[in-house]
Amino acid sequence: MDALTIAAASGLQSRMDTLDLLANYLANAGTSGYKTDSAFYGLYVSPEAYSEMGGEFVSTLPVVQKQWTDFAQGTLTSTGNPLDVALTGRGFIAANGPGGVVYTRNGSLKIAPNGNLVTGDGYSVRSRGTSGKPIHVASQKTILISPDGTVQQDGQTIGQLEIMDFTSTGSLKKLTAAAFQNTDPRNAPAPAGDVQVEQGKLEASNVVVPESAIRLVSLMRQFEMLQKAVTLDSQMDQQGIQEVARVTS
Repeated sequence: MDALTIAAASGLQSRMDTLDLLANYLANAGTSGYKTDSAFYGLYVSPEAYSEMGGEFVSTLPVVQKQWTDFAQGTLTSTGNPLDVALTGRGFIAANGPGGVVYTRNGSLKIAPNGNLVTGDGYSVRSRGTSGKPIHVASQKTILISPDGTVQQDGQTIGQLEIMDFTSTGSLKKLTAAAFQNTDPRNAPAPAGDVQVEQGKLEASNVVVPESAIRLVSLMRQFEMLQKAVTLDSQMDQQGIQEVARVTS
């Protein structure tokens, strides 16, 4: 396999990785609180790469160097459902996940059979100041949630949504479509400051569908061009072998 085919194949792989990202967040365009993922391209130089013509002629290959999540706020939409909440400003609703605390902007809350207030993924919402105890509600009574996250029924406070924020969101990794886990203990969460809870609303995903569709078309065209490069290189190699065979015969 020569340099042209190797470079084209590397380009195809990086475009396939980006296509997977695009397809995933287009599929989640309707998921409340979903945050888009993007790819950062880099150039790979193998330890064996060497050129007698100098360092500027060393072969490099395009690769997806890392992925990052865009935490920009989505549009808030009214639902009229008292169990739906949206956050205005920075912060995440904290809940008890299978492997620790999870953080989400998807405020489509529900009441579990045991009476706990849970996220759409089924994780129990944590009550602030209780070391992670869940908020227990009565399913037949009206629920009021104030802008600071206080949950009330029959005029009695039964808990407060634990809303946390991070100095850096770089350590947050997706557990589900809209739930994250913190992978860096040094990046400890703290109570969110400038944030308000809006009851009866949901935060839509921050996927910009028209822009995503344009990117998808562009990536498909790049993919086709790279496929043609592989085919052309193969044809050139085949023609070269035929010419050499003709000369030596």
